[in-house]
Amino acid sequence: MRNFGHMEGGRIGSLTDYRLWKRILALDRSMGRALWLAICLSLLVTGATLSLPLLLKSGIDRFMLARDLPLAQRLQGLDRVALVSVFLVVLIFLVSLVQSVLLEWLAQGIMHRLRQRLFRHLLDLDIAFFQEQPLGRLVTRLTNDIQNMHEMFTSVIVTLFNDLLRLAGVLVLLVAINPILGGLMCGYLPLVLFTTHVFSRLARDRFRALRRRLSRLNGFMQEMLSGLETVQILGADREVVQTYKRLSSGYTRRALAQVRLFAFFMPLTEFMAATATALIVWQGGSRVLAGQLSPGELVAFLSYMRLFFQPLRELSQKYSIVQSALASAERIFQTLDRKSRLEVVTPIHEPKQVQGRMRLERVSFSYRKGKEKVLREISMELEPGTVTALVGRTGSGKSTLASLLVRLYDPDQGRVLLDGVDIRHYPLDRLRCHVGMIMQDVLLLPATVRENITAGSTVGRDALDRLLDRTGLDRLLARLPHGLETRIGAGGRDLSVGERQLLGFVRILARNPAVLVFDEATSSLDSAGEAVLDNVLRLACGDRTVLIIAHRLSTVRRADRILVMEKGRIVEAGCHEELLEREGIYAGLVATDLAASRKKAKEGDASFGDKHQETGGR
Repeated sequence: MRNFGHMEGGRIGSLTDYRLWKRILALDRSMGRALWLAICLSLLVTGATLSLPLLLKSGIDRFMLARDLPLAQRLQGLDRVALVSVFLVVLIFLVSLVQSVLLEWLAQGIMHRLRQRLFRHLLDLDIAFFQEQPLGRLVTRLTNDIQNMHEMFTSVIVTLFNDLLRLAGVLVLLVAINPILGGLMCGYLPLVLFTTHVFSRLARDRFRALRRRLSRLNGFMQEMLSGLETVQILGADREVVQTYKRLSSGYTRRALAQVRLFAFFMPLTEFMAATATALIVWQGGSRVLAGQLSPGELVAFLSYMRLFFQPLRELSQKYSIVQSALASAERIFQTLDRKSRLEVVTPIHEPKQVQGRMRLERVSFSYRKGKEKVLREISMELEPGTVTALVGRTGSGKSTLASLLVRLYDPDQGRVLLDGVDIRHYPLDRLRCHVGMIMQDVLLLPATVRENITAGSTVGRDALDRLLDRTGLDRLLARLPHGLETRIGAGGRDLSVGERQLLGFVRILARNPAVLVFDEATSSLDSAGEAVLDNVLRLACGDRTVLIIAHRLSTVRRADRILVMEKGRIVEAGCHEELLEREGIYAGLVATDLAASRKKAKEGDASFGDKHQETGGR
């Protein structure tokens, strides 16, 4: 069974990883003023919160228990204390509201820029990176991981500053109110810190195990759902369900282990708070009776105790958010640190006119180092104004060779030249304007047909209309309800495969490339599509270099020159008639193709005869 944990495995960011924290905090440099304003608001909230117990102490000692003051004066004093308390509560509410909105605005801005930066970076990476990384992992980077960091910016960073400031303020005020009781609480603090440290370590281990299990579960779901048709055709539902059940059970066990830890820590915090409160009531009550402590000071002390343990009660939730965000941040930064392997080597001064002469010099290539070579010392030349066909059995390396021409990969050995210049000296965007590739699977954007065709090109409306007319695609597009303005659904699923390929032809031609590469782009065309392809090729072959990779004999016979590949090498070259006379690999491919065509024709005739007989010859 494949290990699906590769997506989220590995080291998880530590709370003490200062390098990681430095990079996270560097994300909000452009919003430094907003962050400082949020911190200032935190100081205001903390100051107002810490003032409330002091007001309570003043109300009890100065007015409620002041027997030497007149009743009216005592009532007036309590009124002032109540009004100031209400004012502070309202102030805390309003400032907290402004702070929450400010933090949300700050976090949304930071995450928006980070999301754009990450997406832009992914588009610039080489294809090999995407073959190494599951699609679900990259989607998680742009969604879940960004959201995890958003929660940390809104729920933790400033509020954690609030909590630390509050704890420090509480300890100072406790010692100021009564040094003996304050010292008692300071002695109680190491036990609290030790318990928190143990919880953090255990929570981190369980969090890591939970993320690993979730990764395996998500990876399995992604791969099974993407290949659902195969699962249903093979009738492998039971095996898939059993595997999913096993992975889901593993995730459930890890989740329950984490829940048990948090469920133990929360009551433990309450128990420590209750024990500390009981200790303060015992020691403080005796001092009140002895006249060493006023009742107001004891009440204020107990209020500060509540403020002291409140952040600890929320620690479990905040720790989970921080740990999740650190893990997400580490994965995001690892992705951002990944450099494309297709770096431009000493960019050249691009010529005004690219002729399109391509040459491969002893090119060898393998998808992974140390693995078997897919291409072996390929040397060939593609001339402008000619059509070259590349044929061979499945797995012979045809599509790989085409990928090297548009520099989806770099060869391990040898060079690929465009007009005598190594294509590694061309900026990638400019190279792919000069070398257009039409693949078997055409990706269409969720936009109009016109927007899909003009994507990445500067073709005008009149030029586009002329292009459609010259290729004959305007007649095929007329079948769409709104012509060029028809909006295509996600992935172009509302169009046939052949229609998507035909749109791909025009989209590439609109860029006016000097070199055209058709990688099995004619496999799904019907007779009407074949006629359109004739027009496309006639239009393309004026002064362009054309390379066609195809199995269809009708497509291959159009070529001026045919190259035959076998096990990563070019073993035959010539025109159609010359290669047939040699009775080599190409002749065998042609014979196989003709036999398959005859068999298909016979099956079609038999099917027609049966249908004719069933309908009584009508």
